[in-house]
Amino acid sequence: MIALAENKKVFFEYEILETYEAGIILLGQEVKSIRLGHAQLAGSYVVVKEEELWLVGATVPPYQPKNAPADYNPQRPRKLLLQKSEINYLLGKAQQKGLTLVPIKMYTKHDKIKLLFGIARGRKKRGKKELLKKRAVVREVHRELRARG
Repeated sequence: MIALAENKKVFFEYEILETYEAGIILLGQEVKSIRLGHAQLAGSYVVVKEEELWLVGATVPPYQPKNAPADYNPQRPRKLLLQKSEINYLLGKAQQKGLTLVPIKMYTKHDKIKLLFGIARGRKKRGKKELLKKRAVVREVHRELRARG
């Protein structure tokens, strides 16, 4: 499993409750661009439209900008592939107050490009400060242990 694109801020901004893996419907040039690591997931999210899941806001620049079609949109919505039972479950979760679907990373699995996304609850400012404090304490403990041998 090779990570091609990651949304690093997602663990700071949200509390991830569950994760899911989905396939993505892509164009040929998008696959090449993603495999080179040009995709960006920052600011993207997953929405449910007519019992289908869509990745919205992810940027995939063209593989060869000069050869790209004139109507190519790097931020077009991309359909996600999941089983019907999973889609129905996620539809119910997405409608609950305070929960959202956020992409975590894009990676390859058996030569297919997959998207890992999660059901998340947004953190309050107070929760973010507590998270930073916990990380600082853990970092300090690791430094001390390394210094002592």
